Amino acid sequence: MTDLMGFEPRDFITKARERFAVEELPEGKTVEPEVDRVIGMYLEKKWYKLTPLPNSYNQFDPIESLDISILSRNLLEPVLGITKPRTDKRIDFVGGIRGTKELVKLVDSGKFKVAFAVPPVSLKALRSVADSGGVMPPKSTWFEPKLRDGMAVYVLNS
Repeated sequence: MTDLMGFEPRDFITKARERFAVEELPEGKTVEPEVDRVIGMYLEKKWYKLTPLPNSYNQFDPIESLDISILSRNLLEPVLGITKPRTDKRIDFVGGIRGTKELVKLVDSGKFKVAFAVPPVSLKALRSVADSGGVMPPKSTWFEPKLRDGMAVYVLNS
């Protein structure tokens, strides 16, 4: 995120606490996004662990219960005004292999004000969304290795 919508960092954290349990991590400790319902937030050279509060999301909805959806509906949309993550110029996405070090670099350089580290979507969650007929949220999936363009071909005429 390139800005905090006019919020001072401490006020932004206060807003986050309305929907998340917010834990400041000791200096040198990083949130590695590996566990569902634990989102890392890097702000002003500090890592925070965000855990959604009960009733801040619908645990029975396969899309709403995705970590990226929880972050979007509880913080990005209502607090930061990000309603169209695909096109909003204030938000950017860092691919999974670049990791939290890249997030730190972007925030510490001043290019971004805050960064979030979201756990990868499990295959089970991906299947649940597909089985429900839903569509995955923007930039919520990352696959490695990437296929080269033209490597996967389906014959249409036989």
